[in-house]
Amino acid sequence: MIVTCQLDTPLGPMLAGATVQGVCLLEFVDSGRVEPQLRRLAGGLGAASAPGESPFFSALRAQLDEYFSGLRRHFSLPLVLAGTPFQLRVWVALQSIPYGETRTYRALAAQIGSPDAARAVGSANGANPLAILVPCHRLTGADGKLTGYGGGLWRKRRLLELERSG
Repeated sequence: MIVTCQLDTPLGPMLAGATVQGVCLLEFVDSGRVEPQLRRLAGGLGAASAPGESPFFSALRAQLDEYFSGLRRHFSLPLVLAGTPFQLRVWVALQSIPYGETRTYRALAAQIGSPDAARAVGSANGANPLAILVPCHRLTGADGKLTGYGGGLWRKRRLLELERSG
């Protein structure tokens, strides 16, 4: 079972999801991605979803509050990642990008041993179900410009500004 709840953040409400193993979803409610992500997670985890509470939600709320206050640079929640082997490699690599720094899609592709897979990295990045926790906002285009973010480029910009000011 995936239990879900809505969390308020300075960048708008987010829907969180968790299983008994950990947090599996964190998505901006207005992104248009919540339902597709829940369907994908339900298929990948073989679980239905319903509103409810999880012991992980109080820790998630606290850690997000600390992050948005500039007091937290790393999250220490158990994450449940459900994706293809390639997606999992990308999502793990995203977590290695230091707070306040960015990488290009091409650089991340090279890091995971697939230097010609920048577009595939972009697709995997776009499928990331754990916004902020798996910091997909830290990827930029080859020219360093901000490109694609499921929660909106304005949020990507704000997240990077927050991290750079911290």
